[in-house]
Amino acid sequence: MPATGKPVGPNPKRLLKRAEFLAVRRGEKRRGRLFLVEVLDRGDGLSPRVGYTVTKKVGNAVVRNRVRRRLREAVRTHAASDMAPGNDYVIVGREDVLTIPFGQLKAELSRRLRGTR
Repeated sequence: MPATGKPVGPNPKRLLKRAEFLAVRRGEKRRGRLFLVEVLDRGDGLSPRVGYTVTKKVGNAVVRNRVRRRLREAVRTHAASDMAPGNDYVIVGREDVLTIPFGQLKAELSRRLRGTR
């Protein structure tokens, strides 16, 4: 990423429909302390797509939106380049996303998206 803080590559497309989110559940699950990443290989080689989910168990709407915004920003600024073309990703956020430093969040997200432990 350049010194301006803006991402170099294009942002991934978004998953918007419930059916798209449910389809990704059939794919691989990468569990972590901060979030769960579900990955489905579409097999078409097009741009990756990403969706964000935070359950009501995490907190009220304000807390859930803060978790979602932090995850979205981490993907936008850092982890979008780690997403493989032709894949769909659903990131299920947990409350610990709010307490961890942003640098650690970006590193953990990149690791999970690449599929390394």
